[in-house]
Formats: sequence, C-alpha cells, structure tokens
Amino acid sequence: MKLRRKIIGVLVNDKGGGKLRPYCRRNKYDARRCIVGVGLAPALLLIFALLLSSCGFPGVVSTSAQLPTVNVSPAAAPLPPIRFPQDEAPHRDLTEWWYYTGHMNATMPGGQVHHYGFELVFFQALRGDLPPVFAAHFAISDITRGEFHFDQRRLTEPNVVIPDGTSTSGMDMHINDWSIKGINGLDHLIAKMGNGLITYGLGGFSYYYSRTRMSLSGTLVDHNQPLQVSGEAWMDHQWGNFLTLSGGGWDWFSIQLTNNTEMMLYLIRDSSGKIISSYVGYIGPQAESFLLPGRALDVTVLSHWRSPVTGANYPSGWKLEITDLKVQASLILLPELKDQELVVFQSTGNSYWEGAVNIQGQSAGQVVKGEGYVELTGYAH
Repeated sequence: MKLRRKIIGVLVNDKGGGKLRPYCRRNKYDARRCIVGVGLAPALLLIFALLLSSCGFPGVVSTSAQLPTVNVSPAAAPLPPIRFPQDEAPHRDLTEWWYYTGHMNATMPGGQVHHYGFELVFFQALRGDLPPVFAAHFAISDITRGEFHFDQRRLTEPNVVIPDGTSTSGMDMHINDWSIKGINGLDHLIAKMGNGLITYGLGGFSYYYSRTRMSLSGTLVDHNQPLQVSGEAWMDHQWGNFLTLSGGGWDWFSIQLTNNTEMMLYLIRDSSGKIISSYVGYIGPQAESFLLPGRALDVTVLSHWRSPVTGANYPSGWKLEITDLKVQASLILLPELKDQELVVFQSTGNSYWEGAVNIQGQSAGQVVKGEGYVELTGYAH
C-alpha cells in the first residue's frame, strides 16, 4: 500500500464562540456517545466513547498488565464540570483520546474541486506503573480519485508531563512527527504518511465532550502538490477510568446537515450481535440540544462490503428514520468510498471501518443534504 498524503498545518476552529453549558457528567458505565453540552452556534455535542479493555478496540493499546479495580456504584457526590482550557489537555486516567473527522475541498490548478475526508485521532493509555503509551491513526479518503490511505503511530513516553486538569494553555501533544495543539476550540493538526450514559458491561467514570461543527482550513500535500483546503470537522474528546466487556462493537454516526443541525447516533452490540443500546442526540439550528429515546431511531442497512484484508463484512449504506415529537427525519447515508477500513494492529491491535458518508433526505419537513462520518467496530473477528 502506498501512502502518499500529508497534512501540514490544518487549522480547525470552533466557529460558535459561545459558552459551553455542560450537563456533561461522568457516568458509571462506558459512555460510547453521550451529549455533554451545547452552547455554541452551530454547536457543541458530546459523543463517542471507547470501549476500554485490554483487548483490541480503537484507541485501546493492548497490554497484559492488571487493570485497576473499578467501582461500579454511582459517585456519592456531584462530580465537577468540565473546565476550559484546563480539560482540553491530557489527564491521569486509564484512557483518553482526541478524535477529529471531517470533509474538506481543494481547488486544483485547473479549477476543478477535489474532495477529501480525513480522520486524525490521538490515544493515551495509562496502566498502573507502566509508562504512558500513546497511539495515533491518520486516514485520508480521497473521494475524487476513489482512494483510501491510512497510517499509524505508537510511542511509549516514560517522562511525559501530564497536566491532569491544570493546563492553562490547552493541549499540545506529539507522537513523533504528528501533533495536535490547541486552546478553546482553535486547534492545529499536523500529520503525514510516508511512501451520556449507557450500560455496556463493567464501567467506571468518564468525561466526554465534542465540537460538532468546526471550520477547517490549511494545507494538504497530495502527490507532492501543496493544496489549500477548507471544510468542516467534528471533534470528540473523552477521558476517564472505565472498563467494558470485550466481544461486542458499535455503529456510530456523526451527521452535519445543511439546515444547520447536527446529530449523533449510535448502536451498541453485545458479543452475539444483539443491539443492547441506542443513542440519539440532536442539536438544533439555535444550538438547542436534547436526547431522544432510543426507540425513536430505526436503522435499516442497505448493503454490505466485505474487506479483502480482514474478511470483515461491514454494513455499507443506511436508512435512518427518527420519529419523535421533537424531531422527525428520514435520511439516507452512503459511503463515499466502500473501502475505508483501518487495519492498525501495529498501534492499537485492531481493525475497524471509519469513513466519510454523504447524506440526503428530509428533516423537520425540509429536504436536506449533508456530510458525516460513520465508525463500525466489532465486525472483524
């Protein structure tokens, strides 16, 4: 596989400038995606959590070390809210990650528009007395050429300084030549390639927030040609001490629609493939946010794609129906590339599908289009 993409100096900027109103809470279960706070226009939304165990899930560095005992009882006292910029930086918890996905366009020398999707994620894992381990995944979906490229990094850093909620300058993380740096939603990403509350097994406590519509601008070097890109991104940040049973997986959807609304949806599956939890989060055009009951969501899989590398049979196309007094929507999500699978055993010991999708349908009685990302885990065995 040739890896020929490099991002240099991409800036993602929270466009709202408003206050975060956290009803962000730490929960006694693993929170795959839970709404934390919305106060920005267009919005802030909490989403996506990692199922943490010593086995291979996205963002979980494999280890044979003994994990600490987790108290599954709810916390007796209220937990403090998220603080910015202090909590943008790393914490001294079992696991933490910073997740960026998005769509961007470049105007080529001949005037034609070139469309890309991207994923950049940094993970931090702390296990007892072992030195901190960091991992990262970077993927470019070259929609115009019909190509998908990814790379990975892993680093053990015994002397790293972890602010643990004391930082006044936001985050500044490096894994070799990749980095994410930012404060208060103004984030700078560099990477390159060479030639809520749900029940899901054992749990701990976790904080989670997301920025669901960030403006993006910067430089993408494609086939040695520097291109100016612009677009929109979605960012998730989770940290905490939490565990889950292995063997299941999830389907997660981030949705940005042209009517200035965002949605986060997910389905959690147990080891038998049975859906045991559904989540429906919505942010309206005025930054109002609310959760809908899981029964409001109906997901129909339209097709499948089988990986020639891992043999995993992934869903590939979805019809999402949301029926509730607050929100009515019918959306078709189609992958912009069939193959957007990351096989990242060298860094996090797993493989998963995470890719750009285009969206069409109706929401609140209006015809809408949109862009999004879908993550599928637990399909490769």
